[in-house]
Order: sequence, then C-alpha cells, then structure tokens
Amino acid sequence: MTQAIRLTNTGGPDVMKWETFDPGRPGSGELRIKHTAVGLNFIDIYHREGAYPLPLPTGLGVEGVGIVVDVGVGVTDFKPGDRIAYAGGPPGAYAFERLIPAGRAVLLPEYIEDEVAASVFFKGLTVEYLIRRCYPVEKGDTVLWHAAAGGVGTLAGQWLSDIGATVIGTVGSDAKASHALQNGYTHTVNYKSEDFVARVRELTDGVGVAVAYDSVGKDTIMGSLDCVRTRGTLVSFGTTSGPTPPIDLATLGGKGSLYLTRASVAHYTAKRPELENAADAVFSMLKAGKLRAAEPTRFALKDVADAHRELQSGKTSGSVILVP
Repeated sequence: MTQAIRLTNTGGPDVMKWETFDPGRPGSGELRIKHTAVGLNFIDIYHREGAYPLPLPTGLGVEGVGIVVDVGVGVTDFKPGDRIAYAGGPPGAYAFERLIPAGRAVLLPEYIEDEVAASVFFKGLTVEYLIRRCYPVEKGDTVLWHAAAGGVGTLAGQWLSDIGATVIGTVGSDAKASHALQNGYTHTVNYKSEDFVARVRELTDGVGVAVAYDSVGKDTIMGSLDCVRTRGTLVSFGTTSGPTPPIDLATLGGKGSLYLTRASVAHYTAKRPELENAADAVFSMLKAGKLRAAEPTRFALKDVADAHRELQSGKTSGSVILVP
C-alpha cells in the first residue's frame, strides 16, 4: 500500500485529498516506480480546477523522478533499480509510488540529481519543442516571452540566450525582472507598470518580434499579436490568466499575415523518438552548463495545497517541486 493525492471533484486547492491505495503490479508495458521528487506544473492547476477536464476520480501530477520498483510484461528498456524521469501520460505523480507507461519514461543520467530533474525535465521538454520545433528560433531573432521568471520562462531565457536571440521577457515585479536578466533575458518589461506592447515596439524600433510565446492567455493574447512583426508567429501554450478570447482569422491578415498556433508538449513528444531526442537535448544542455537549474521551491507532498496556492498566486520564481 502507498499514499497519494486524489481528486473526486474539481475546485480550489482544498479538493486535493490524501488516500491510501495499492497501485498493484505493473501491467504490460508499465513500470511501478517509487518517487524521489515530483515536479509541479501549471497544467496540474488546470486539471484540479477542471479547465482541462479529467475523468473523476483521478490522481494529479504529470511529472516525476524516481526508482523503478517493478516492470511489466514486454518492458525491455528498464529494470528494477533504474533511475528514471517521466513527463506526460496519465496524471498521478502526486504519490509515493505509482504505475506509469514505460513509453513515457527515460533513463536519468547519473550526472543529473533527482531534484534537478524534477525541476527541469517537463519544463525543459516544453522549451525544447517551443523554440526548436514549433518555431525554430535562430541567432539574431528577437523573441517575446511572457512570464519570464517562471519555471519555463527561466529555462527559455537561458536556452534562447545560448542560441543568440534577443529575448524580451514580461514580469510582474522588480525582483522577477532581476531574476530574468540573470537568466538570459536581454530586456524585461513590468506589465504591471508598463504597456508591454508599446515597450516591445520601442525596443524593436517599431518592427516587432519574430515570435511571441504566450502562456498567460486572456490578459495578454491580443497584445501579443500586436507585438509580432509582419509574417511573424504567435505561439500560445497556456492560459494562466484564463481562456483566450476568440480570434477572427481576418485579424491575422490585418496585423501582417501572422501565424498563430496553440501548441501542446503532448503532441511534440507523443512519438517515442521525439521524446528521446527532446530529452537528450535537455540533458545535453544541462551537462554543458547551458541550462542551469536554480534552487527550486520545495514543498512536502502532503503540503501540495500550499504549493498550488503559491504557484497560482505568482509568488514563486523558477521551479516548484514536491518531495515525497
């Protein structure tokens, strides 16, 4: 028997409840793992609130690091004792032990510590597909990234800086501006005290950015369109401020024949070779010191409700992890 956070109805942080359960033996193609660290991501909040509906009851959490305890029939790439990281697949990471599809796991290199992996893996996969495959950023491109001091934004600034891009990041405080500038951003814009559209236009001499990455949604999406240069791209990949409003396709033409995509890491890592290649890229960047995992904000797994409140309030910078 083990313990896990379970959800029987959606709502605020207090709907998450401890339960004792038996994950059972792994089925065909599955691993049973014992977590050493769990990553907290905004998608967990979307699941908890019901914005991204899940069949209830359900577990929560889509990212974890741990030790393989047992393997199911047909699993040949993993064995008991292996250290693994995973992202995606059925929610259920908020648990001491769980079953996961072996196809979502990758072996964790010995040079990467468990808490570093929990801080970086899912967020690193997200940055990788956004800047290398969704819109391939090139040296000399000017990029706008919202929520620059968050866990994904921090890694994005580092990676984009290594590519040689000029990176403009929006933040909500002077402290977060300082954090962003220390992590690869060329310029920051405090959206609470500045008009980010006007400031981006000023910084780009009126031209606009090659690509804008928007995980905020309702509060920023239309402004993001106004920041993009002619024939540039807007990548929407989150809605932390609420769902985006409908956008008439004619608007994209009127603003300069813009490209718009609503992207998901699930679609860019669904095939095993894509997941492995993306993981290798993240691990290589970490090994080279080009991605640097800042000290994460830690919460005990049993205090996950407090962790959700902190993340949702925007008080955190960098990554938040849960420790079983």
